[in-house]
Amino acid sequence: MHKRLGLTLATAAAATLTGGLLTLSAATATAAPTPGGTTADADFNGDGIGDVATTATRAYVDGKKAAGEIVVLYGGGGEHTTISQNSPGVPGAAETEDYFGSDIAWGDFDGDGYDDLATGAGGEDVGSDTDGGTAVILWGSASGLHGGTTVKDPRPTEHDRFGGVLEAADLNGDGHVDLALGTSTSATVDIYRGGFTRSGSTGGHYTLSPPIQSGDGDGLRNLHSGDANGDGIEDLVVNGYDSADSYDANYWFPGSASGVRSGTSQKLPAGFVTDVGDTDGDGYGDIVYGIAWDNGIAGARKGGAVLIGHGTANGPAHGDVQSFDQDTAGVPGGGETGDSFGAELDLGDINGDGHLDLVVGSPGENLTGGTDTGAVTILYGAADGSGITGTGARMIDQDTPGVPNSDENADFFGSDVHVDDLNGDGLDDVVIGASGENGDNGAVYALRSGSDGSLTAPSGIYPSTVGVSGSGTPLLGNNFAD
Repeated sequence: MHKRLGLTLATAAAATLTGGLLTLSAATATAAPTPGGTTADADFNGDGIGDVATTATRAYVDGKKAAGEIVVLYGGGGEHTTISQNSPGVPGAAETEDYFGSDIAWGDFDGDGYDDLATGAGGEDVGSDTDGGTAVILWGSASGLHGGTTVKDPRPTEHDRFGGVLEAADLNGDGHVDLALGTSTSATVDIYRGGFTRSGSTGGHYTLSPPIQSGDGDGLRNLHSGDANGDGIEDLVVNGYDSADSYDANYWFPGSASGVRSGTSQKLPAGFVTDVGDTDGDGYGDIVYGIAWDNGIAGARKGGAVLIGHGTANGPAHGDVQSFDQDTAGVPGGGETGDSFGAELDLGDINGDGHLDLVVGSPGENLTGGTDTGAVTILYGAADGSGITGTGARMIDQDTPGVPNSDENADFFGSDVHVDDLNGDGLDDVVIGASGENGDNGAVYALRSGSDGSLTAPSGIYPSTVGVSGSGTPLLGNNFAD
């Protein structure tokens, strides 16, 4: 949406910034956006090593049920910090069922060389508007994320759960990171142009109207970005409910000098989770879709599937589509009802051969430890650079040597996955969430990639490790910032 091996987990020093309200004015800052169609690490403290942000959206904060917290794990030295709406300089206050951390997305929004983190609190009550929602940018610094500024809701009475869907990308190629925001009750995407300042201004605002149904339970599900047509400008992939086909669908909107515009989209294969990266080295970002359902929509397989739609100069709707499931040659296991293969996924170069690999979560996998123990599968990029292949794929679970803990009933290991180089050795590491661990307390497992192909972690990261309350069901590791 974002972990560390050998974490000493010393608490990062606190700093306070004044919270403001983002309004519209001319852009002045220069940002360094994430390149389209590639993978990159968030670096909140500017030390050149990837950092990880994850959520505990249902965590109790000062006794407030499901107020929500965000946990940041810093690379290299292994420090961490836990942020809520009660943290110094963060706007608002922790309240019951705010769900702070509803979604998270990173980018250098103010162009100061430190990555920042945008987050939503989808259950925030705004005045008399119950569950109106809010969004906040938490600011990066030499000591990590501290303080924040509220992102103004441009239509506070027209939807609920503002900030529940987020994505950061440079959608007009001007060198400034833009912020796209949506809600689960509206089809409209609000896009704030880059040029954010901590005093409260942005580079402007416009809206995007994808062909998605609005209404409570409909609306947007997911936003993702990357350069799928190779023009050097990031594009936006919008996922949400498609009223014509009665299932979630994806739409690709090409980025341009004027941003992304309504009426320019291509409809893509269905699938809830997407990532974008150039898997075959042809200069076009490829879009990866997870179809975790067993049936009911085009492309579904028993136990779930993953599709890779290859980008082209004319857009991803015109590219070839690869398909992988647990019955694909070379892929371990077998497709079984409820595996949810493809529920979460991320791209990165795990073995350091210069080709992207694909990490796939299947949190519903049943293993010897019980039902829904969960597993993660790595599909490697072919040695000849031709793309992702099933050859040599490997499955990891909590009974795999080097992985902490053990397979247990309802751990949901693989509830989210993330790939980053967390120690600067040139090998991307694999970070795995297990939101059901210890009765839905949740856990994170940051597996370091070794030059011998090993994936190991000395211990898991649990709510007690990072100062999150174990009351209720915090669901630590349910979402990473990609």
